[in-house]
Amino acid sequence: MEDKLITLAILTYSKAQILQSVLENEGIESYIHNVNLIQPVISSGVRVRIKESDLPQALKIIESSSWLSSEILHEESPASPKASHVLIPIDFSPYSLKACDFGFRVAAKMHVDVVLLHVHFTPIYIPSLQYSTDNFGIPSIENAANMRSIMETVHKEMEDLAKIIDKKIEDGIYPKVKYTCLLREGVPEEEILSYARHENPLIIVMGTRGEHQENLELIGSVTAEVIERSPVFVYAIPEQAPSKSIEDIHKVALFTSFDQRDLIAFDSLIKTFKDNQFEITFIHINSHEEKRTWNEITLAGIKEYFKKQYPQLEFDYVAVDESHLLNNIDQFIQTNKIDVICTSNYKRNIFARLFNPSMARKMLFHSNTPLLIIK
Repeated sequence: MEDKLITLAILTYSKAQILQSVLENEGIESYIHNVNLIQPVISSGVRVRIKESDLPQALKIIESSSWLSSEILHEESPASPKASHVLIPIDFSPYSLKACDFGFRVAAKMHVDVVLLHVHFTPIYIPSLQYSTDNFGIPSIENAANMRSIMETVHKEMEDLAKIIDKKIEDGIYPKVKYTCLLREGVPEEEILSYARHENPLIIVMGTRGEHQENLELIGSVTAEVIERSPVFVYAIPEQAPSKSIEDIHKVALFTSFDQRDLIAFDSLIKTFKDNQFEITFIHINSHEEKRTWNEITLAGIKEYFKKQYPQLEFDYVAVDESHLLNNIDQFIQTNKIDVICTSNYKRNIFARLFNPSMARKMLFHSNTPLLIIK
């Protein structure tokens, strides 16, 4: 059965031509409708139409901030570095080893390497804030010895972790995956995010608690900051989550707000883990009683759309009331034996992040089910 045509965008004729050129360069067939045939240049409000099956890929293109830039017409856009490894931030806690358990198996399945990243903070000792500049900012002999001790401890812990991993690989517990160890100095979340932006890992796998964070609240967690701002996938493993490999993930709950970015994120998820046969349940949070019926209709429509686009997968949907939200979600996850919770984090300003924590951040510390942030 032939795909029906749908309208992707309504633009001026000149911009529609640019978009059509970009789409064709990506292998997407497109058509411009409602053109003034006598004077096409003065056409306004023309429709760019594509096949329905091409919608996820096309949405990625128009979401890009540069798709209308003049450079696209004259030169190729610089290609982002190909994702070639799994990044596992470590702090030598038991949660780090749990992250390694999953991360090495993901790397083996995706045929990529592993990078273990430890970020250490070395304090800079300043004697006092005074007008004299004698020896200002120069560590004392005692402080220098403390700094050497910190570095020696970090190197020793990294060597011990490498020995544990090598033994697990030798015993067949971990797959044979090439890995490297990196040490960086600085604030952990900032260094992890900086690495992700510059090196483009396939996914970041990390635990939700650190060695000295047993009583940490929501604000300030390294993992929470990474999932809020990471440019790549993040897989966060709660401390009480049962150990699972990627092959054990079958039932996925995906939060949706009926935004087209959900469609883009979902398409990215399926393409990245194309070998997994997921059972997907779309979850929408009901915040207004009068919209409940409309939400049900929209969810049903989303389900039917995805069934057509991804016939190899199973889909369902559910609407969850905002009152007692986390408990309602917990009950749903336990009843349906959900393996992973998925959500997409959109960029938000700092005030929204501080005063209205995202669903990902809430679920990170509340649930014992792993959380996958898709970008």
